[in-house]
Amino acid sequence: MAKIISIIMAIFTALYMFVSCGKAPGTGDKETTAAPETSVTEPVSEDNPAQTPSGSLPQGSGEEENTTEGTPVSKALTLRINGREVPVSWEKNDSVAALCELSSDGLTVTMSMYGGFEQVGSLGSSIPRNDKQTSASFGDIVLYQGNQIVIFYGSNSWSYTRLGHINLSQSEMTDLLANGDVNIDLIYK
Repeated sequence: MAKIISIIMAIFTALYMFVSCGKAPGTGDKETTAAPETSVTEPVSEDNPAQTPSGSLPQGSGEEENTTEGTPVSKALTLRINGREVPVSWEKNDSVAALCELSSDGLTVTMSMYGGFEQVGSLGSSIPRNDKQTSASFGDIVLYQGNQIVIFYGSNSWSYTRLGHINLSQSEMTDLLANGDVNIDLIYK
């Protein structure tokens, strides 16, 4: 029994060192480089709106790894509303992948208040869509008709393609969006 407990403790110790030090057991002084943790780039799955574990990089999430002189560099899709960067959990779908491509040089969208519950703006071109009847609520970011981005501070049901969710409270979303038209910036780098 003592031997089993010793083995279990050794495994937990090795896992702890691997996670906390960024080194894999047996790799000597070589450090692994992980993408920085941020709620802005953590994707959500299309079927399950719960966030995926930090560090996972599913295709189409708005995040990919490139290397610059051997150092991994993470690309992320960032959203700013009137200059304020907001934390977003992006969906994992073709629409978000296309939005990343569209935003690679930066994209500013002029939004207009609509219906007392959302801001709507034209992307200037169409991107892939997979519209489904959806009940959207505050913080949701959706694609409408393939060429318009919609951000909710209230709720509505319609046929949309989900893009992501802003991780702010309803009162914060209302403060950001319910007081007149806004500009949003999408930056993928």
